[in-house]
Amino acid sequence: MSDVKHLRQIRSFSCRQGRLTRGQLRALDETWPVYGIEYNQQPLDLDQLFNRQAPRVLEVGFGNGVSLAEMAKNQPENDFIGIEVHRPGIGNLLLQIEEQTISNIRLCHHDAIEVLKQQVPDNSLDRFQLFFPDPWHKKRHHKRRIVQPSLLDLLAKKLKRGGVIHMATDWENYAQHMMTQLIAHPAFSNTQESNQFAPRPDHRPLTHFEQRGHRLGHDVWDLIFCNLGM
Repeated sequence: MSDVKHLRQIRSFSCRQGRLTRGQLRALDETWPVYGIEYNQQPLDLDQLFNRQAPRVLEVGFGNGVSLAEMAKNQPENDFIGIEVHRPGIGNLLLQIEEQTISNIRLCHHDAIEVLKQQVPDNSLDRFQLFFPDPWHKKRHHKRRIVQPSLLDLLAKKLKRGGVIHMATDWENYAQHMMTQLIAHPAFSNTQESNQFAPRPDHRPLTHFEQRGHRLGHDVWDLIFCNLGM
């Protein structure tokens, strides 16, 4: 018997799946084979996946997919890869792809870190998006936050030189955590002077959740950093 002890990997997400609607179940059955990316440990050929060469944007944790669908429809010149672990979100985005006839999105239903490590080729991404991730606000849970030096090390390899990391959160403590991690990483440079937070760019849609937060006086912090290609 091996003496090696396998430590349980710390996940940045909880596996709550929720209930699927009939429409979502149908979309998962019928539309996933066209737009879904099955997980394996082989790098993807992105040109073959999208049947063209184009700038590539990868978003982790797209929720119900409304924002990602809007971005893809408004930016037909870009290709989008969305990673989400919750099946209702996958199903809902597949429905939007059908209803809006969106062709420049592909979806992954798997752990984002494993997809980035195994399937996303190095120097292949033009933009990485992480919007409103779970803040794991209790101090003892901060180790579960996805924004850690290990993620930034990985993104430094996967982003092209000049590629962009764009993050947003409505938790001030997490915003400061993100800023601290990004400033400390030698591969990335803030696009804003004096390491300030960025104004929301037009390409990031305002979600209903965010609009409600604004009405209640809640702030949102955007961070946009550029890969120096080191």
